[in-house]
Parts: sequence; structure tokens; C-alpha cells
Amino acid sequence: MKKNRREFLKAGAALSMMPIIESNPLSHLIDIGKSEEKLKILILGGTGFLGPHQIAYALGRGHEVTTFTRGKTAPKIYTDLFSKVEKLVGDRENDLEALKNRKWDVVIDNSGRRTKWTEDSAQLLKENVGYYMYTSSLSVFYPFTGDDFTESRKVVTKIPDDATPQQLGNYEYGVMKATSELAAIDAFGEERSMIVRPTLIVGPGDQTDRFPYWLARLEKGGDMIIPGSKDELIQYIDVRDLAGWMIRLLENKAAGTYNAAGPGFNMTTNAFVHGIHASYNSPINFIQIDDLEFLRENSIIGIQPWVIQLPEYAGMSQCNNSKAIQAGLTFSSLSNTVQATKDWWYSNAVSDERRNNILTSERSFMRREKDILEKWASR
Repeated sequence: MKKNRREFLKAGAALSMMPIIESNPLSHLIDIGKSEEKLKILILGGTGFLGPHQIAYALGRGHEVTTFTRGKTAPKIYTDLFSKVEKLVGDRENDLEALKNRKWDVVIDNSGRRTKWTEDSAQLLKENVGYYMYTSSLSVFYPFTGDDFTESRKVVTKIPDDATPQQLGNYEYGVMKATSELAAIDAFGEERSMIVRPTLIVGPGDQTDRFPYWLARLEKGGDMIIPGSKDELIQYIDVRDLAGWMIRLLENKAAGTYNAAGPGFNMTTNAFVHGIHASYNSPINFIQIDDLEFLRENSIIGIQPWVIQLPEYAGMSQCNNSKAIQAGLTFSSLSNTVQATKDWWYSNAVSDERRNNILTSERSFMRREKDILEKWASR
């Protein structure tokens, strides 16, 4: 019996380090089923964070998928499914040859990081593709002042002359996304365009350490800062929820512009932190730092999805998602998102170096946390 137990534990440990590969990766959300209409889907990109989830969901629904990439990035999740995908190679900067004289029902533009790229691909494909879906960002609303964050809010299409060096990066990204939206609509028309503006995307396959940081930090325990006041709101969206919904928008030919923000209710930073901590068993002492000036002076501007409530960021987590919900967007529970992210984070899809560095690298907030807490206690 002891031998069997050891073998069982050894096998379980081995399984826990395997990559996550699911045939129906979004089945936690809805009955994935099959779509009545089989679509031929072109994804510009497809090997990053969002793309593999879209591909997995689309294939599960019975669609055909083609990707267009430079052929330099291998997917880190659902790798087995890419054998079922047609792969075209080119460069959005200067080589769209592989896209010429081909027909698809829909295109998803995940890799539109320059306005010219979206303009060129949309103009090239407009006669041979039915619908163009551009993956934009809520950054088109920067700066986040005021309280109207519906899809009809005016977007930023020009960097103001008085922009500070600190604001420049935010303006550049927001303008690029907004003008790319316009390029897609200009080519396909409003009746054949879909613009999706996600907030912070989280979940398995995350290429940043923003959401995984919270998991790693809460697992470690000890004295921990919760920034901001207890009633500040945060927004995020599970990559699986976003990916499946985008495919269903295409199935429904639901042209239009949508804010893709979750969750489905007003979640505070405190609820977010305590919700994640409920998935762990670590002894922890939460310390609320709600002094805006102290946070700013100590460069605690954003530990996303939390962002400091300076005027230019104050509305960042208040984007209206009612139109998206009416169009079928649904949300995973925080506990489900945490568990799925944990399963991926501790698989061999993530390197030991990345797991070790998330709390110890020079860029990790935890490197500064102890000193900041000492300053706060001495006030």
C-alpha cells in the first residue's frame, strides 16, 4: 500500500506539470456544441495570448481556421490543436502575398499593432471576406476622465500638443487602436465591421505577469498592501470568456462596437484580492493604503487590474459593458479564473525562471513592498 501511494503521488505530481490541453477549453462557460453555419475564419496573429483560445473554441464549434503570422512564435497553449489549422506565413509590414486571392467568411485582426497594418489588410481583404473583427482596447478612451464610458464615447485620435512625457505612451497606444478601428470600418463599412475593446485580459496563457503576480503574492502571504480605498472598482476579463464570445459574435454576424469588460457586477479591489486569497491557505496580513498622495509619491500607480484614482485613470475601471452582455458576453467566476490560471502557471508551459522571478525580479512590486510598508507605518 505504501508503494502504491508513492506511485500515485509521483504520477499526480507528473500530471500537474503537464501542459494544459483541452478539446473544449471553454466548456466551463457554456455547452460548446456545434455552430449551425460552418465559418472559414482567418486570424491575423493567433499564436499569442488570445488567439489560441479563439482557435480552440472555433475548432470545437466546427469552424475552419487559418492563421497568418511571421512564423516566429510558437503557441504555448493548446499546441496539439494547431495541427488542425492552416498556417500562412508573411509580414504585416511588407508581405501580404499569402492573403491575396483567398476567400474567408470572417477575419479576426489580433495583431493590428500599427494603423497601417490594419489599413493594408482590411483594404486587401474587403472584397473577399464577409466581416472584419478588430481586437482593439479600452485605451481608445484615454484619458479616462468623466463618467460616460459607453461605446459611443469619443475616442482619442490625436496626441495633444500638451501631452507630458509620462502620458505619451498611453496616448500613442490609444490613438493607434482608435485609428485602426476607423481603418477597419472605412474598408468594410459599419455593417460588416466588429470592433471589440477588451479591458485587462487575464487567464491561462497570460504573457504578462500582471494577474499571475496577485496569485503568486497571495500564495506567499505575510504583510501585503491593498492599494486604494475599499470601494474602488476594478475590471478585467477572462481570456476564455472573451475568446468564445468573439467567435459567437462572428457566428451571429453581430456587427458593431463593444466594450469587453468584466466582471458582470461592480467588483472592488478588496473583493478581488480576498476572492483570490480564498483559493489559498496562506497566513496574510492585509494593509490598506488609501492615501492617494502617499500612493503617488511612492510610485504605486497601477498593480493591475487596480489603477490609481488620478483624474486620467479614474474611469478606467468603469467602462459600460451592457451592450456586450446583451450580445451574449458572459463571465467566469473569479475562483474559476484563478484555478484555470493556477493550473497553467504550474504546468511546464511556464518556465521555472518566470515563476521564480515574478516576486524577486527588479520589476516586481514585492521588491519595494516592505520599504513602502515601513514608510506607511512611520507616518
